[in-house]
Amino acid sequence: MSAGSVSKFCIQFASLLLACGLSAGMISVATAQTSYPGKPIRFITPFAAGGSTSVLARIVGQKMTETWGQQILVDNRPGGNTLIGAEALARSAPDGYTIMLASINHAINPLLIPNWPYDPVRDFASVSLLGSSEYMLALNNAVPAGNLQEFIAYAKVRPGQLNYASPANGGPGHLAGELFNIRAGVKMVHIPYKGAGPAITDLVGGQVQLSFVVPLNVISLIKAGKLKAIAVSGKNRMSSLAQMPTFTEAGLPNFEPTIWFGVIAPVGTPKLIIDKLSVEIGRILSLPDVKDNLDSQGIDSSPSTPEQFDARIRSDMIKFSQVIKAANIKIDN
Repeated sequence: MSAGSVSKFCIQFASLLLACGLSAGMISVATAQTSYPGKPIRFITPFAAGGSTSVLARIVGQKMTETWGQQILVDNRPGGNTLIGAEALARSAPDGYTIMLASINHAINPLLIPNWPYDPVRDFASVSLLGSSEYMLALNNAVPAGNLQEFIAYAKVRPGQLNYASPANGGPGHLAGELFNIRAGVKMVHIPYKGAGPAITDLVGGQVQLSFVVPLNVISLIKAGKLKAIAVSGKNRMSSLAQMPTFTEAGLPNFEPTIWFGVIAPVGTPKLIIDKLSVEIGRILSLPDVKDNLDSQGIDSSPSTPEQFDARIRSDMIKFSQVIKAANIKIDN
């Protein structure tokens, strides 16, 4: 065999080995992805235990466990306006074994807080929306107001004396309170907490007088007489609290705060795994018992594709940037 032939043979043989190696690697990756999950999944919630994100994570996680036979471990990481939880997710391996239940805060924080360290779309992989919820105005029982107009009149003669709680500085509950100040012509003071759980605890205890809350967090307390709710956003009344009017019915139109919840993963998570998670979430949210459970707590289940979730985050960032500018809201992290 000539020197030229030997050289050509060696190049061809090396190319064959490389191709075989790449094929084996691709098969290995594909096998790992299609067999996912093969171990427990950590489900981060960036708020304290006891709030709506924890409840949703447990509902979805339990159904995933039943289907896949792997534990879904809810990991509460409160603090930093959801930054602590988001950074824990960003540092995790992009293999589908760490996911996070994000709320609309995920889209709002970079608009409000200077030097926010991540981009909600570019730096994470969207999986699926879970659902959306209206907001209700809940009062401590000591506040002497039985309806919205009585409360507005009460607040107007007490500028700076009423405190409203929210789960996070700069979150949707905070923005709802600031928007209420503008629309109702009152001046209330915002008190931020590290999650809905501790905020509601202080609301019941009277350390704060009111809060704009998602119904899921307070329905049981309202039905037990430990809090009172006087209005809810949205076009329709809640079936589980049919006696409570909407803000429009109660005399404050154009006050429509809402919140969404969704699942995100570390950027770089394989598309096959993202899609598998998204399809499973869609299946879970279509189950009658899950839909009934969420509906009774004021949450409208609304699964989506990853691409639809991306589009929702982008559109909300545009919408809220306009609201924040109009209300001149500024937050120091």
